[in-house]
Amino acid sequence: MSAPEPALRPAGVRAATVQAWRRGAAQAQPDWLAEEVPVALVFNGISHAVMMASPADLEDFALGFALTEGLLASPAELYGTEVVPGPQGIELQLEVASACLHRLKARRRTLAGRTGCGLCGTDSLAQVQRPLPAAPPVQVTPAALARGPQALRSGQSVQQLTGATHAAAWCGLDGEVALLREDIGRHNALDKLVGALVRAGVDRRQGYLCITSRASFEMVQKAVMAGAGVLAAVSAPTALAVDTAQSAGLALAGFVRGDDLVAYTFPERLGLLP
Repeated sequence: MSAPEPALRPAGVRAATVQAWRRGAAQAQPDWLAEEVPVALVFNGISHAVMMASPADLEDFALGFALTEGLLASPAELYGTEVVPGPQGIELQLEVASACLHRLKARRRTLAGRTGCGLCGTDSLAQVQRPLPAAPPVQVTPAALARGPQALRSGQSVQQLTGATHAAAWCGLDGEVALLREDIGRHNALDKLVGALVRAGVDRRQGYLCITSRASFEMVQKAVMAGAGVLAAVSAPTALAVDTAQSAGLALAGFVRGDDLVAYTFPERLGLLP
């Protein structure tokens, strides 16, 4: 198999030649690697976090991260984003309202070095479980929930080449994928998708979020902060994720594979109860 043409190759992928062991013999073959770079989020000149991320859709990432972390109360508080590549990584320089800076100073944390790092570096336990808005009471059929992950897999161009990325997708109420973002980190992929949803003006009452990872507490928290009413994951949720989804009004489905799924909260909104 040959490498895709540069014009067709998705962002965040690098070609390589590797030695593989096939049928008892070594052979050289082309391969593709997912790029991983340090991305610093800088708010009005103040560095807030450094995440290891895929170098694509970074303006979406900046907006989605700031919203799901509760640093922006609304997209209007972000005045502009500049992507600044450097020899050691990429800076996302966000120009934000002064109210955002007050929140940032109240929740200073340093996140360095881990891929899609979640809560590492949070200053206090009080910052972990933040007050969440109420999720909208979206209803989705089992057929639509089954269709989402299948369409998501076929749309993962970076994953198909490298086998190294997660994805998050926004699916309509019919299960068709409307927007998709990939990243080496599951949290990053969701943040990128949230940023894309906001920029596109998507009504979060008219669809659901679908993710390729487990539904951890922070993935649930980010989904609620994004205004979603349903989160579908191909793997399992954690106990804290279920508790958080229940209290916030988020319908949470796990093990969404083929025609099967498990409803962990609000099964009546997932078509499992009359």
